[in-house]
Amino acid sequence: MTDLPLLERRRIEAGVLVPLIRAMQAEFGEEAVNRVVGSTIRELAFAQGQEAARAANIDSMAALANRFQTGVLREGSLIVDVVDDSEQAFGFNVTRCKFMEMYEAMGARDLGFLLSCNRDFAMFEGMAPGLDFDRTQTRMEGAPHCDFRYRLRDAGAAEAGGKGTI
Repeated sequence: MTDLPLLERRRIEAGVLVPLIRAMQAEFGEEAVNRVVGSTIRELAFAQGQEAARAANIDSMAALANRFQTGVLREGSLIVDVVDDSEQAFGFNVTRCKFMEMYEAMGARDLGFLLSCNRDFAMFEGMAPGLDFDRTQTRMEGAPHCDFRYRLRDAGAAEAGGKGTI
């Protein structure tokens, strides 16, 4: 299943998870179910991040940028404007999110953040522990764009002569 584009993998997952989550919310309450689902999704994402780090050898900001540009950005699931691409930082704004559109078409946009956006911080913590990741808004939550920003945790040392490795 890993050969499938990420959007298609999320579509398959959502086809199973959305009805299950809705049934559990009705039975046990939205807050409790969302808390358990969110925590579980983050744990899975962290492990997937660690796996990605082993497979892709992400050891620099250039390697991270390349992973995006040959992965989810290349497949077209996210339409972005790159706003920073240097040895110390990589950043982009998502101006179109096909994940959001997919959840919306399923009548589950309210679960989109929980099932997709919720993964991002844990995934990158597992994939690149020397990296700082920040995102203050998402299209899924109604913002005009998602603001993904990655930078080296010790960017000051990298600027003082290091190559900017993760």
